[in-house]
Amino acid sequence: MTEAGREGSTGLRYGWTTGACATAATAAAYTALLTGEFPDPVQIDLPHDKHPSFALATERLEDGAATVGVVKDAGDDPDVTHGALVSARVSQGEPGSGVLFRAGEGVGTVTKPGLPLPVGEPAINPMPRQFIRAHVAAVAARHGGTGDVLVEVSVENGAELARRTWNPRLGILGGLSILGTTGVVVPYSCSSWIDSIRRGIDVARAAGHQHVAGCTGSTSERVVTELYGLPEDALLDMGDFAGAVLKYLRRHPVPRLTVAGGIGKLAKLADGHLDLHSGRSQVSTESLAAMVRDAGGAPELVEGVRGANTALDALQQCRAAGLPLGDLVAAGARRTALGVLRGAPVEVDVVVIDRAGTVVGRA
Repeated sequence: MTEAGREGSTGLRYGWTTGACATAATAAAYTALLTGEFPDPVQIDLPHDKHPSFALATERLEDGAATVGVVKDAGDDPDVTHGALVSARVSQGEPGSGVLFRAGEGVGTVTKPGLPLPVGEPAINPMPRQFIRAHVAAVAARHGGTGDVLVEVSVENGAELARRTWNPRLGILGGLSILGTTGVVVPYSCSSWIDSIRRGIDVARAAGHQHVAGCTGSTSERVVTELYGLPEDALLDMGDFAGAVLKYLRRHPVPRLTVAGGIGKLAKLADGHLDLHSGRSQVSTESLAAMVRDAGGAPELVEGVRGANTALDALQQCRAAGLPLGDLVAAGARRTALGVLRGAPVEVDVVVIDRAGTVVGRA
């Protein structure tokens, strides 16, 4: 498989999306269906003048159909589908049918509205479909085919892998989605997570939910469910990507948003950080000390918070002194959220918890 190159600032290796792998498998299988020969490696054309070649991991030619499998290389990204076998079975379709898609083993089916595909369709996203159609047309032109084919995409162990993704919550059942807008996986861009946040908001809106919650993890999800009784498809697994939730809701508002998370992450949001990952933003005890000072905390408490090891340490010091640091952090996080929403019709409340899941602040 051709290497996709490296990211300039980190030297990390790029990879290829499931959509690129499905396109390569389809192009090789359709070529074999028309000629009897499998091109190995098979080259495809992607946006931004990229023309990767993929080695074939499996190939099978039968009467009226051909199947090719390609192993996905996600580069240096910690992608759940790295190393997965992505296969395409191509068979002749009815004259004039064009390219039809089917979900094979390990590829999900859309069961809820709000996604970029209608209910009942295989979870092969619009851009991979576009890539596949273009390559079917090119192979047909080269080898005298009609371009009328049924493409069945499968992912080995896809149903099991999908449990580690958002798919069940989004109503994509039975397996993974075939994804990718450029065909390239940028290491640690977390683009698939951010895309899942957006699709989660779309599904919640389509279901008519008036209240969604962006949660930093499973503990905050549990707390929000207990507080508000929200259904699962109103819970957004935002992780560290508070900015992704807020910016998408600015353009696609829902009447009410709850932001919930641990005091460390929400202290960063209160300080204006929209990416809450420990490698990309830090808790500022200086900012926490300023909050305590502005709330009338004693000078020795202000100094104690300034020298705290963690946000939790600062919280415990303030709790002992009777000062509600959790509420101050919640209010600061809410201010940041409202600033990003820029007047969008979204009411915001914030719930701050400690590691045990106890609510320690609200705004």
